[in-house]
Amino acid sequence: MYIETIIKLKNATMAGKKVLRVRHTKMDHAVSEVLLQYGFLKKVEVKGRMPKRSLELSLNPVRKIESVRLLSTPSLRRYASYKDMKNVRGGTGILVVSTPKGIKSGIEAKREKVGGQLLFEVW
Repeated sequence: MYIETIIKLKNATMAGKKVLRVRHTKMDHAVSEVLLQYGFLKKVEVKGRMPKRSLELSLNPVRKIESVRLLSTPSLRRYASYKDMKNVRGGTGILVVSTPKGIKSGIEAKREKVGGQLLFEVW
C-alpha cells in the first residue's frame, strides 16, 4: 500500500540515501508521479518484469521530504470537496488526494474542481 512507500521515502531521505527500490503497485506509481511533479523525487523508473516488478525512486537532495502526515488510514477514511482543500504549510508542501480522475495533488484537484479521499500531506 502507498502508506509503506511514503514512510520508506521519508526514512530514506532522512538517512541520506540517493535511490530507493520498492515493490510496484499502480497506487505507489501514481503517488510517486505526483511527488516527482512537485520536485520531491528526481526520477521514477519501473524495473523488472511482471511478477517481480519494482519501482526505483531517485530522491532529490535539494527538496527533501521533512515530514509526512497521513490523513486517511484503512480504518478511517477522510473525504473532502475541492472547496475544503487548504494549502499545506503555506504552500511549501502538497496534499495528495485520490479523486475519480486519479491521484492528484490538492492544487490540481482544486483546479479541476474535483474532491476525493485525502491520502496524506508531505512537506
